[in-house]
Amino acid sequence: MPKLPAISQKDAVRVLSKIGFRMVRESGHVVMSDGQTRLTIPRHNPINAIAMGAIAKDAGLTPAEFRDLL
Repeated sequence: MPKLPAISQKDAVRVLSKIGFRMVRESGHVVMSDGQTRLTIPRHNPINAIAMGAIAKDAGLTPAEFRDLL
């Protein structure tokens, strides 16, 4: 069973905004940055759990921390 749920793209952007990431560009994907790290979030609804886990890890969050921010 995945450690993270499959969530919508809007929820992913909302969670990442809470920890300091800002939207840099919107097109087929949403690109967010905190000044050092750049994240690419696909516009799939829902984003599958494996991809969301990788995005959370790149953002420096554990699965438990990400779930708490949801």
